[in-house]
Amino acid sequence: MDWTFWFGSVLLFFGTLLCISGTVGVLRFPDIYTRLHAASVTDSLGSGCILAGLAFWVEGDWLVLAKLFWVFMFLMVTSPTAGHTIAQAALTGGVKPKIGSE
Repeated sequence: MDWTFWFGSVLLFFGTLLCISGTVGVLRFPDIYTRLHAASVTDSLGSGCILAGLAFWVEGDWLVLAKLFWVFMFLMVTSPTAGHTIAQAALTGGVKPKIGSE
């Protein structure tokens, strides 16, 4: 095994930890805005690390690399857009952010 396997494994592990921490944030945070922030930030960075780790494992298959790249680009466009849309809908619907320890 060479360095690409180990570097890809580290990226996969780091991406998995980010996705798990985002899940914990969604479960523990008090309102939709903080939950949405935890989900969208860790989703973007975690999935990016996972896809980069998989790209290191591919070892030169250009078709698979191209597919991983386009999945990454799709996630980078749709995840922030969906997060913004959900937050805007909550704000328009009158959902107030929870401030302090109320």
